[in-house]
Amino acid sequence: MPTAIIADDERLMRDQLRMRLEQVWPELEILGEAKNGEEAVELVNELKPDFTFLDIRMPGKTGMEAAAEIGNKSNVVFVTAYDAYAVEAFERGAVDYVLKPPEPERLKVTVERLKGRLSSPAASAAQGADMAAILSQLAEKIATPKQKYLQWIQASIGSDLRMIPVEEILFFRSDEKYTCVQTDKFEALIRKPVRDLADELDPSLFWQIHRATLVNVNAIEGVTRDIRGRHLVMIKGRPDKLEVSRSFLHLFKQM
Repeated sequence: MPTAIIADDERLMRDQLRMRLEQVWPELEILGEAKNGEEAVELVNELKPDFTFLDIRMPGKTGMEAAAEIGNKSNVVFVTAYDAYAVEAFERGAVDYVLKPPEPERLKVTVERLKGRLSSPAASAAQGADMAAILSQLAEKIATPKQKYLQWIQASIGSDLRMIPVEEILFFRSDEKYTCVQTDKFEALIRKPVRDLADELDPSLFWQIHRATLVNVNAIEGVTRDIRGRHLVMIKGRPDKLEVSRSFLHLFKQM
C-alpha cells in the first residue's frame, strides 16, 4: 500500500486533507501528521513514507525548507493556497501540489499524477535529485511581491494643490490637525498623520524619529545634543533641529 504523511500547522486543514484523500485514494495509508517543517522531516526519516504533503507556509521551518532536507527520501507534494500564477510556477517546476481547500475533483488530478510516480521510480528519483533547483525556481516565482511605497505626496500650499516627489521632502512633522511637509524650497500641509505615512513610505528612505516626525535619511546632516540631553537631528542647509525620541535612538547607532 502507498503511504504518506501530512504536514500543516492548522489542525482543521490536516483533517480535511486526510478526509479528502480517503475519498479519492482509499488505498493510501496516512502514517502520521506534523505541525511544522521540523516535525515533517523527523517523520520522513522515521516512517519513510512514499509521499509527504507539505504546507508551504508553516511556523519555524517552512514547507520549502523541509522539502530541501527531505530531498529524495520521499515524494514531496506541496499544499498551497496560492493563486493561478503560483500554480503555473508549480507546474513548470514539475512539482506535485494540492490547492487549499482540497476539493475532490482537483485532488483526483493530483492523485493520478502521484500514482504515476509510484509506477515510475525514475521520475521520483529525478524530482529528488533536482529538488534544490526546483525549490529555487519556486521561491522566485511565488515570492511575496515587494510593497509599493508612495512616490508622490499631494499637499496644499495656500489655495493650490502640489504633487511633491517624496525624494524632495526633507521631513514630515505633525501637530494635532495637520502634518507639515517640508522641502528645501517650501512648506506644505496635509491631513494624513505621521503614523499612517510611516506605513506608506519606504523605510529605507524615511526614518521615524519621533511619534510626530519622519525624516528623509538623505537630508540628515548629523545628530547633536542640547543642554537638556535631548538628541536632535540636524537637517542639511536648514536651521531645523528635530527631536529624536528615546525609542528611536537605535537608528543612529551606526552614525
